[in-house]
Amino acid sequence: MKILDADPIDRIRHPLDEWALVETAFDAADMGRTETIFTVGNGYLGLRGNVEEGRDGHVHGTFVNGFHETWPIRHAEEAYGFARVGQTIVNAPDAKIIRLYVDDEPLVLTEADVLSYERRLDFASGVLERELVWRTPAGKRVLITSRRMVSFTDRHLAVVTYEVTLLDSDASITLSSQILNRQDGRDEYRSNVHGTAEGFDPRKADVFTDRVLQPRIKREQADRLLLAYRCTNSGMTIAVAADHQITTVDDYTSTTTLEDDLAKRIYRVHAKQGHRVRLTKLVSYHTASTVPVRELADRCDRTLDSALEVGGPELFRQQRLWLDAYWKRTDVVIGGQPALQQAVRWNLFQLAQASARTDGGGVAAKGVSGTGYGGHYFWDSEIYVLPALTYTSPVVARNALRFRQRMLDAARARALELNVRGALFPWRTINGLESSAYYAASTAQYHIDADISHALCQYVSATGDQDFLNRGAIDILVETARMWADLGFWRGNGDDVFHIHGVTGPDEYTTVVNDNLYTNVMARANLEAAATSLRLLAEQDPNAWAQVVKRLEVQEGEAEEWARAAQRMHIPFDENLGIHPQDEAFLQKEIWDLDLTPPSHRPLLLHYHPLVIYRFQVLKQADVVLALLLQGNEFTLEQKRANFMYYDPLTTGDSTLSAVVQSIIAAEVGYGKLATDYFASALFVDLLDLHSNTADGIHVASTGGIWNALVYGFGGFRDHRGDFTFDPRLPEGWESLQYRLTLRGNRVRVDLVRDSITFTIEEGDSFRLTVRGQNIFVTAQNPVTVPLSHQGAKLVGTPTMDDVRGQRRADGSLLTASIPAIALDFDEGEAMGPID
Repeated sequence: MKILDADPIDRIRHPLDEWALVETAFDAADMGRTETIFTVGNGYLGLRGNVEEGRDGHVHGTFVNGFHETWPIRHAEEAYGFARVGQTIVNAPDAKIIRLYVDDEPLVLTEADVLSYERRLDFASGVLERELVWRTPAGKRVLITSRRMVSFTDRHLAVVTYEVTLLDSDASITLSSQILNRQDGRDEYRSNVHGTAEGFDPRKADVFTDRVLQPRIKREQADRLLLAYRCTNSGMTIAVAADHQITTVDDYTSTTTLEDDLAKRIYRVHAKQGHRVRLTKLVSYHTASTVPVRELADRCDRTLDSALEVGGPELFRQQRLWLDAYWKRTDVVIGGQPALQQAVRWNLFQLAQASARTDGGGVAAKGVSGTGYGGHYFWDSEIYVLPALTYTSPVVARNALRFRQRMLDAARARALELNVRGALFPWRTINGLESSAYYAASTAQYHIDADISHALCQYVSATGDQDFLNRGAIDILVETARMWADLGFWRGNGDDVFHIHGVTGPDEYTTVVNDNLYTNVMARANLEAAATSLRLLAEQDPNAWAQVVKRLEVQEGEAEEWARAAQRMHIPFDENLGIHPQDEAFLQKEIWDLDLTPPSHRPLLLHYHPLVIYRFQVLKQADVVLALLLQGNEFTLEQKRANFMYYDPLTTGDSTLSAVVQSIIAAEVGYGKLATDYFASALFVDLLDLHSNTADGIHVASTGGIWNALVYGFGGFRDHRGDFTFDPRLPEGWESLQYRLTLRGNRVRVDLVRDSITFTIEEGDSFRLTVRGQNIFVTAQNPVTVPLSHQGAKLVGTPTMDDVRGQRRADGSLLTASIPAIALDFDEGEAMGPID
């Protein structure tokens, strides 16, 4: 994790640019990684960073959010309630291909004599640009430049321009622009889509062995080509169309080839030295669950007709304007750290590319950048992605919550199948049905109900959009509260305590346990929110309340029972250790010795049977520590320190969801160096392929988590039930930190330096907040600067596995926890830490 000791990126191949990711050499050895990190997308449509020539590639990928095929899940041993229908994202027909031939010699980058090369993903313009000079086998030098973007202003549109200039002689140039459906059941499709990785890996998508896309339409109209298909099992439909414009002063001819799985527009140019040949390709994708392909074809035509009216230059200008607005509200600026700044902006740009134009769809774990996790949506979206969207792009957050709202009927059906009232949302899904075959580490994660409710309440608190809640989103709170009230139980013998048994928390290395701390704490908040929301609705809008009561058949006393269950929720706590056990039996297990586990056996899930892992105290990802963040007002600082010290050495980091949470809590409890180390491991997880699976797509939750680590962790921001507080921790070596929050319609800029924090309202009128217990009132006319006289207490050392082992006697019984000593050091420039 000591990534920040030096700039970890190869600056010869990837020169430093705070507003772009640049590549100066093509290397076939890591095409999987570079195809992913040079993806362009808008949340609906994604084009992997394959070379335009469309030949060599790890994964030739074009993905549309939610466009999937279904297949029957076959269990070795059946049982009632197991997931029955698998769902996997479909690799859509690839329309970004433009193949080049000079004197009939093809440009194949893995074989070509490339004299110069540069590729640039520009975060400010949203455009992927490439420029190279190729020396043909005949010795002719050819300049090739290309630009590619997926539009943020029109979610169905992509634009590709391809320019060729002969530098020192005349030649014959052939451009073959294609729409290619690789999903035709051939072996080359299976090897291309799923790369070269071998062996079991649940993070990868399932492989299709039969034809997925059934041809329905193939059409040529002037310079426009169109292919349309219907998925074999899911019945989903897709249409892809490409319109072409060639610009050249030289003579040329054009022809078309049209097949079920291939549409080609071929231009043959008698090119002269120094003359530029430019091909502009406008591409449209439309998909649907039930709409006939002919209607989708018409929609593609309308998208392209509109784009032609606007024109290529204006489309690129609109893209820049959209991103200007995005960066004004989302950018996080780190003073004096250009390498970190570049990586931060890359992550925030990927966040936009995964979410901006989902427009009522979900945010997939890999966005639209790859096949990883089958294109599924998880609880990652609500906990890691939605905070960044809620506080910077609330419209996008609202759309993501509407997606969950539309899944409510399926969640009700799933709850009934699992014998509980209310609604139970699936752990992983595309169409609303549970798609995970391994129930212990998936279906048993009931906490997803509370995660969705948490995100909903967070959105309403940050935006004040009570209308969204009252007009239907409140149904989520009611139905999830019903699930918890039915799943949990009151233990008898006078013990008036509410328990929840048989669940799995976020940590997938510990499954089907009783009283998981994270689940209980989050369920308590869910129950409280549902009861409070119904009460406030009855007081503030009796008509809307009456409609909810009628629609959901709310019974008298039901909300009061939720409130009582929340009040009496069992929250495990061990008095000897001063920590919260992850679950009822966790502390009784043997501790896994991670120090003696060879790196070749990580992640553990790929090298050990689940029953081996389940017998030990070992975590795939933060569990209790995540609860300390999401429900931080329910824990004391001393409890946070003790919990972090105990669980951190047990956490493998096998999940990319873990590092950002560990960074935030490490910052809060005073482990400054550890906080920055964890931040770095999350920041570069894809740029450096730290988990060896970036080829499968962007870790979208981690990109959202980067915003969380910066704003929650180092920026010190918290929102607990509408109480906006700040307790910042500027890392050593950082000159400053600047970020923005959209709160109740106000855009507030926060500027943090070593000895002060300043709040400026950029949009809006006024706002109230709290800085380390001090109430602050900010107006548009009067920015407020609050001195930070103390950087805080500095913890000595960091938690180690020896610390955890030291909590036990030789016979295995628990000892009282020894919290690390606190060395009070209030000098400016010291490491960050909490104020006691």
